[in-house]
This record gives sequence, structure tokens and C-alpha cells, in this order.
Amino acid sequence: MRKLIEACPACEGDLIVTRLTCVQCGTEVHGSFQPNVFSHLEPHDLDFVIQFVKAKGNIKEMERALDTSYWSIRKKLDDIVAFLDTQTLHEDERQQAREAILHRLREGELNIDEAEALLRQLRS
Repeated sequence: MRKLIEACPACEGDLIVTRLTCVQCGTEVHGSFQPNVFSHLEPHDLDFVIQFVKAKGNIKEMERALDTSYWSIRKKLDDIVAFLDTQTLHEDERQQAREAILHRLREGELNIDEAEALLRQLRS
């Protein structure tokens, strides 16, 4: 199954789900459904979160399961938390965050790649 499309392909505005269909019987439910914050994660990040929960938050167990260092696990976790934080912003907060990123770019505090990555996180 394909990942949920997050932004309008025409204007990049937020999308909502308006129809759900049962794969078994075909029943359809119509309405406005807000996707949860985890639906915005990339599949590999969602897999990481699932593994983390199954490990009961034990980073040592994650180190063994993924055969990687504590700091790699910690960085990945911090990146996912930062991404989830951007997903909980309301639109006016997102606009303020966009303006702050552009200001930091103009002031030379960020390079173009860093600003682009931050703006992309806000959009998704």
C-alpha cells in the first residue's frame, strides 16, 4: 500500500482523508479524517519507532537489534522527535517557523541546504 500523500500536488496545502474503504467488504465511510502524527513519518522511521516501542524504550536492546552505536540510536530518536514536534504545530505557528527559517537564511545562520531541509520538515 502506498504512503499517504501529505500535501496537495497543486498548491502544497494540507490534505485530509475524506473516504475510507473496507478491503474485505467494500463498505465506504465518508467524512473528514485527520491523519495521526505517525502517518507523516517515512516508512523506515516508522519501523524504527515500532522497534523502539517493542524494545520498551531500551536503547541497549536497540543497539543489539540494529547492530549500531548508542549515539546512532540516540541521534535517530532525536531526529524523529524533532520531526514529530513540527507535525504538532498549528498553521500560524508553521508560518512563524517558516519566517524564522528564512530570516536565519538571510542572516547567514543557515545555508540553503539546511534551510531547505527545515522547510521540508515543516511542510510534511
